[in-house]
Amino acid sequence: MCGLAPWQDDAALLTTSCQQLRIVRMVHNRRTYVDLYCERLAPGLLGEPLNALSNVAFFIAAWLVARDARRLRALRADIGVLVALMVIVGIGSIVFHTVATTWAQWLDLVPILAFQLAFLWIYARRELRWRPLAAAVLVAAFLAIALYARQFQEPFNGSITYAPAVVAIFALGLHHRATHPGETPFLVVAAGMFTVSLLLRTIDAAACERFPYGTHFFWHLLNGVVLYLAVRSLLGSAERTH
Repeated sequence: MCGLAPWQDDAALLTTSCQQLRIVRMVHNRRTYVDLYCERLAPGLLGEPLNALSNVAFFIAAWLVARDARRLRALRADIGVLVALMVIVGIGSIVFHTVATTWAQWLDLVPILAFQLAFLWIYARRELRWRPLAAAVLVAAFLAIALYARQFQEPFNGSITYAPAVVAIFALGLHHRATHPGETPFLVVAAGMFTVSLLLRTIDAAACERFPYGTHFFWHLLNGVVLYLAVRSLLGSAERTH
């Protein structure tokens, strides 16, 4: 029992050993090695160099948004929150693609979801001009759908998790295009690019035989552009006054 030899039948010793084994297993589970992508072949901080380095796209995107917001005198608190979340998304993804453990995976997933929820709230309040209750219902509904989608990890390499975000950004993009036809369709372009990046994320394992680095790093590079375009769409109201 609990991996002990048959002659270790002392009750106290058995209880103590079982408790110690459970503790060891708990620690091991928290540190479980995660290997989800083609580029990683073994544990180690340098196991996914392209997947890690490609997160620089999120930092560049955050800097570009902050620059544009300052130029348009539109760097309000809500835009500042989104810029900060873009940076946190990049940091969390770097940690996950270097450490590659289950706890690090949460640092990758949670900031992405936080950005999505924050963007939806801000867009609903700023562009749709919804009241707080209506915006909160929208955010809560999106959260519920996103969490439900997380259970469908197969097939498509877990990409179904991001299907609600694709639908949301397409819907908001079409709405923005209809209500502001004279503006650059940042959200529509972002929706199209997000679809391409999601496809590249999906085929990472399938492309591994022909392309040993995989395609996941393209997901990071393109999503940096997607986040920039999404937040840039919120600055349209400032451009209308210039």
